[in-house]
Amino acid sequence: MNFLEKFGLDVNKVSNIETALTHSSYSNEHGVPSYERLEFLGDAVLELVTSEYFYEAYKYSEGDMTKIRSRYVCEHALYEYAKTVGFIPYIKVGNGQIHDVNETIIADVFEAVLGSIFLEYGYEVSKKYVLSIITPFIDSGVKFYSDYKSLLQELVQTDKKSLEYRLVKESGPAHNKTYEVEVIINDMVFGIGKGKSKKEAEQAAALDAYKKSVK
Repeated sequence: MNFLEKFGLDVNKVSNIETALTHSSYSNEHGVPSYERLEFLGDAVLELVTSEYFYEAYKYSEGDMTKIRSRYVCEHALYEYAKTVGFIPYIKVGNGQIHDVNETIIADVFEAVLGSIFLEYGYEVSKKYVLSIITPFIDSGVKFYSDYKSLLQELVQTDKKSLEYRLVKESGPAHNKTYEVEVIINDMVFGIGKGKSKKEAEQAAALDAYKKSVK
């Protein structure tokens, strides 16, 4: 487990790292602490680092800084950052959660890992770690959104087109279902998404449709 090595950090020196990777479902089964307290701390560090970055790098107004910051600290953004870091295979969940390590959990763990780094190394090292992950996304023009359904709705309303979501498939046992949803614009299938809930599948379908709409 050396996923921090590429950032110049020694994972073995981060004393809370195992806790940062532990979901409450695993915590309840094994009687060990979960990542929730570290997530709380990491969330605050992330907000400060990104706020400072946008304040110093751009001449945006307060409202614009708030809007752009929200795009780079939303759940989907943290999920993408987590893939860059590489800790996802090490997340520990309980037996009932083992097939549903979703974006929410992964985003929470990203913040918890950051909280652990902050406790061990302090703010400046934490800042360097965060910016080394986030700024490549900013510089390349990647934009994250927390609600692609709303974003797609706004896009469709501009062109006065009809929009609906249709559940086309359910698979898997009752405790671990997968849903597949189509998003239909003007009677044409424009996007397809899968998820562990209908809501998650609709967001995935909206994202698929949005990407096609803005090409």
